[in-house]
Amino acid sequence: MVGSAIHRNIKKNYPNDNIIVQTRSELDLLDQSKTLNFFDKNEIDEVYLCAAKVGGIKANSSYPYEFLYENMQMELNLINSAIKKNIPKLLFLGSSCIYPKYSKQPIKEEYLLSGKLEETNEPYALAKISGIKLCESANSQFGLDYRSLMPTNLYGPGDLFDLENSHVLPALISKFVDAVQNNNERVFVWGSGTARREFLHVDDLAKAAVYFMNMDKNKFWKMNDDNVSHINIGTGLDISILELAQLIKQITNFKGEIFLDKTKPDGMPQKLLNIEKAMSFGWKPEILFFDGLSNTIKWYKENKSSNSLRGLS
Repeated sequence: MVGSAIHRNIKKNYPNDNIIVQTRSELDLLDQSKTLNFFDKNEIDEVYLCAAKVGGIKANSSYPYEFLYENMQMELNLINSAIKKNIPKLLFLGSSCIYPKYSKQPIKEEYLLSGKLEETNEPYALAKISGIKLCESANSQFGLDYRSLMPTNLYGPGDLFDLENSHVLPALISKFVDAVQNNNERVFVWGSGTARREFLHVDDLAKAAVYFMNMDKNKFWKMNDDNVSHINIGTGLDISILELAQLIKQITNFKGEIFLDKTKPDGMPQKLLNIEKAMSFGWKPEILFFDGLSNTIKWYKENKSSNSLRGLS
């Protein structure tokens, strides 16, 4: 989802740029030698590191080893290959889950490593924290320009709608759309419904990624702290899981009831990012949540039975 959105943005705004892409079947980023060989064979000036193994609470709880190992391995292989080829610019995309479970809200960048992580996504968070530190270390040791953005929960076209592995928003879209089609009386929602989440449309993240990648080096580092080098990317607004379910119910025109399964975990009680730093650089989100959510639901309905959607899992 993220890589595709950044690809669309670069093609639109920098049509003369040569964008080098590889599918998962063409390049296994878990393989160190294959990754380095890819960098050897291609002339690359900058890298957008979007690759990751991602999922919601269920997937994170079921496969903690894979979430830690695979994300760490991809980051190590990509960043190390970039360093070996002396590629001067790299943008690493992390996640808002890097912050402690009980962070003061809204969460500022400097709260990183100030407390205990949320248990269900600790392996994924540790991998993303390591990515930030790899970039910081590469900058200080080798004089490179590797930057890190920490987006909040993302959504939009191309998301993963597999109920076993998806995040909360696409999972709820899938549940409500299916419930309408099947005339179900209930939709089950994990947790108490009180946990609050912030959602950013993937096209807004893509704009941020391209914007910060192309920002003048002197300006970027003059306004940034080498020891807190990452930047939060979000909307500055959040919504409870129950409110989100009710909104999706409204948009999909589901007539049944919402059942909160309180035996299931909530995850972090709140995860709202402070985006003052990003806005001080001149970036701000543009897509209103209702509009973005409606368009994503429309996209899902149109692609629900297509090969492109089935391939997302």
